[in-house]
Amino acid sequence: MDLRDFYLLAALIACLRLDSAIAQELIYTIREELPENVPIGNIPKDLNISHINAATGTSASLVYRLVSKAGDAPLVKVSSSTGEIFTTSNRIDREKLCAGASYAEENECFFELEVVILPNDFFRLIKIKIIVKDTNDNAPMFPSPVINISIPENTLINSRFPIPSATDPDTGFNGVQHYELLNGQSVFGLDIVETPEGEKWPQLIVQQNLDREQKDTYVMKIKVEDGGTPQKSSTAILQVTVSDVNDNKPVFKEGQVEVHIPENAPVGTSVIQLHATDADIGSNAEIRYIFGAQVAPATKRLFALNNTTGLITVQRSLDREETAIHKVTVLASDGSSTPARATVTINVTDVNDNPPNIDLRYIISPINGTVYLSEKDPVNTKIALITVSDKDTDVNGKVICFIEREVPFHLKAVYDNQYLLETSSLLDYEGTKEFSFKIVASDSGKPSLNQTALVRVKLEDENDNPPIFNQPVIELSVSENNRRGLYLTTISATDEDSGKNADIVYQLGPNASFFDLDRKTGVLTASRVFDREEQERFIFTVTARDNGTPPLQSQAAVIVTVLDENDNSPKFTHNHFQFFVSENLPKYSTVGVITVTDADAGENKAVTLSILNDNDNFVLDPYSGVIKSNVSFDREQQSSYTFDVKATDGGQPPRSSTAKVTINVMDVNDNSPVVISPPSNTSFKLVPLSAIPGSVVAEVFAVDIDTGMNAELKYTIVSGNNKGLFRIDPVTGNITLEEKPAPTDVGLHRLVVNISDLGYPKSLHTLVLVFLYVNDTAGNASYIYDLIRRTMETPLDRNIGDSSQPYQNEDYLTIMIAIVAGAMVVIVVIFVTVLVRCRHASRFKAAQRSKQGAEWMSPNQENKQNKKKKRKKRKSPKSSLLNFVTIEESKPDDAVHEPINGTISLPAELEEQSIGRFDWGPAPPTTFKPNSPDLAKHYKSASPQPAFHLKPDTPVSVKKHHVIQELPLDNTFVGGCDTLSKRSSTSSDHFSASECSSQGGFKTKGPLHTRQRKQK
Repeated sequence: MDLRDFYLLAALIACLRLDSAIAQELIYTIREELPENVPIGNIPKDLNISHINAATGTSASLVYRLVSKAGDAPLVKVSSSTGEIFTTSNRIDREKLCAGASYAEENECFFELEVVILPNDFFRLIKIKIIVKDTNDNAPMFPSPVINISIPENTLINSRFPIPSATDPDTGFNGVQHYELLNGQSVFGLDIVETPEGEKWPQLIVQQNLDREQKDTYVMKIKVEDGGTPQKSSTAILQVTVSDVNDNKPVFKEGQVEVHIPENAPVGTSVIQLHATDADIGSNAEIRYIFGAQVAPATKRLFALNNTTGLITVQRSLDREETAIHKVTVLASDGSSTPARATVTINVTDVNDNPPNIDLRYIISPINGTVYLSEKDPVNTKIALITVSDKDTDVNGKVICFIEREVPFHLKAVYDNQYLLETSSLLDYEGTKEFSFKIVASDSGKPSLNQTALVRVKLEDENDNPPIFNQPVIELSVSENNRRGLYLTTISATDEDSGKNADIVYQLGPNASFFDLDRKTGVLTASRVFDREEQERFIFTVTARDNGTPPLQSQAAVIVTVLDENDNSPKFTHNHFQFFVSENLPKYSTVGVITVTDADAGENKAVTLSILNDNDNFVLDPYSGVIKSNVSFDREQQSSYTFDVKATDGGQPPRSSTAKVTINVMDVNDNSPVVISPPSNTSFKLVPLSAIPGSVVAEVFAVDIDTGMNAELKYTIVSGNNKGLFRIDPVTGNITLEEKPAPTDVGLHRLVVNISDLGYPKSLHTLVLVFLYVNDTAGNASYIYDLIRRTMETPLDRNIGDSSQPYQNEDYLTIMIAIVAGAMVVIVVIFVTVLVRCRHASRFKAAQRSKQGAEWMSPNQENKQNKKKKRKKRKSPKSSLLNFVTIEESKPDDAVHEPINGTISLPAELEEQSIGRFDWGPAPPTTFKPNSPDLAKHYKSASPQPAFHLKPDTPVSVKKHHVIQELPLDNTFVGGCDTLSKRSSTSSDHFSASECSSQGGFKTKGPLHTRQRKQK
């Protein structure tokens, strides 16, 4: 082995080392004749390719590129972004793709292609093999549309005569499957003989004796069908001629013959000599050799058959790479109807007559045959995919591939016959600007054949030096109101590169619309007139960029300061300032701040404030702008204040401006709800037993003279509904039935309804009594009113059913007897009282003072009788208007009046809702009617309280009066001021009444009335 052979062997071993990391194979199977854009496969999905770089852990966008020759019409296409494979408009025809080859059903017809995955960090070479399955797109055809067969007349019954076979380019089940004889006239039949190679030969069977003298010609049709779907078929005319007898047919010595001949055999070379014999003599023994109908036309062009001698010779040059095996059927006929048949298999052997082929397909597209690389490209940059092949076989087809000389490139084997041309080291433009080398492919034949491909690579210089500014920060100053185009400065930078990489252009960055910059000289000028009040300082960047590829750039910061002039008046932040204050805000409180600005600077910016037209209601700080009240606010007296303020700067001459100020007084929740309906605490509503659930049985309606949420009311039943028979709407106050009344519900029901507002910070409330009489009729109203009057003895935290049920269930006669007895007792008491007073006249005046105060809270029977008389005079108590009384606090030394003590007992649920205790804070004026029964005696307390006296026709006061609304009176029970509980400092009673101050009152158009005590 010489040195050259050793080098070739070493190169062959190196080429056979495959890089499995970048070389992978895929196999897909499709059917021929598919339309365009039919999906075939998905490369990343089928190979489970990850888009994550294992080294860096980052995600990258992969590019899939089909490696193909220029000018080729691709049969498939690959999506560059997804890696999906689709068919193209070029139809895949299996018969055309695999023409000239003998493809049996078990053989495959396929084509191959390569796909590369870029960029280099994710590079892979994918070899794809696409197997094309046959489609039944060809019909079987006979060699001729008319088939002539000659049969001797002495042919025996069941004798067989061969019929030329039909051919079908399709394979397998799509090929010829069935023959059928049409119009056989019962004289002939058809049989199919299958050869070892799988071919189906039709044979004509004689089923009756022939007599040429009677009929010498029979015309029929023969039909051939394939097994495809849909099935295809064709027919031919079969004409049988009855001939005279020749009873011996030729016979070949060998029916199957196989020969070998080299592909470089010259024309005229003998392939094989066929010999057949015939037992007949004379003309019947003369044998003629012909090719069978199944022999392909291409085979007939390559080989010649001597019709007389049976010698097969080469008549054209052979090419094993085009067709390696030829099957030839030879018929020997002596003129009889049945020729002899022999099959000759000609194997064309390989000769090293083909040099290797180099298929160079560039991954980096060349320009005029030259690949351009950057000197910054990394090692192992893929340049081209090289495929070497040799049409020869065995040793003659073994190819090795190498680079002719030492260059910074190498070949990496990815398959047996494919290589990647890559950079093997870093490139240096300054060292070598251009490479030109050959890639050599050599086979192993004797002698060896070579093929070369020239590769040209040019390097491109890189721009690796950015421009550098002389100053990284450039500071300038310019006066406002400048002229346009004013020169400011010249900006310059330098670049260490040369040529176009050193050519610098200048460009302004963002926020530089007030400036112009010459791109070549760097001269900076003002493009607009500056206004310091709009912008005092401009900060922007200047970019210096060279003309390299890619261009490099650097930036410098430019700071331009604009000098000020006094040209702006003070400016209020609002033309109209509006402030909102609470009506209880104390005097000298801060109510708002006036804000004013001046765009000037320095002394021109100093601003003083003053009030123009206010009548000393407010005080304005001239420097801070703080407004303080000089009055106490009362929304009911005045809801807003308006005045003008003036701002003056310190410029020469001074500039000024004015603005309007409005102070709005906001409402405070200082008024409790006032009940409008029911009109009386002694009125009642009849609830018949036939009332249905959900029906309205009573209405509670109240008003609150506050505004907003302070006037929003909520209605709640807090006592008297222990059976859950009734329900009140918290918004409308409508009382409805929850369920149908039962006989056990008959009687009087007293509901204690709490009416509370949604005020902030504290909610105020009022209690009202609603009486509902459950019965079919209310015939005796006096009886019901008597029940209502007697229920006043029951505390509010107890249900009247606990004490009033006996009243409702006793016999009416018993009640009347009790009333008469009570009246008699009263008369006796009055009589005794008169006697006592006559005897103790000296103490009458002193007792009169204490009795006058106590009688207001607990009237005697005489007052009750007077009230009954007043009720008789009134036509409709329910329709009477509300009357009001104002109770003014008396002085401690007033001997005419006595302290009034009141106590209530409420259920626990009232205390949980913050209404369980009286809070005699600010409350609205008490409203009640003079004819209401006085039940205040049930809520007395022993705690000493401030004295009150009744003053007729006292006007409603908003600040200086103390009021109390009597619970059992005809209209409402007022629960106090802010809450229902405010214990006196000296009282042990949780429900003692303490001093309250009213914040307002419910006003009516009618006169005010008071309940006055009779003077004796």
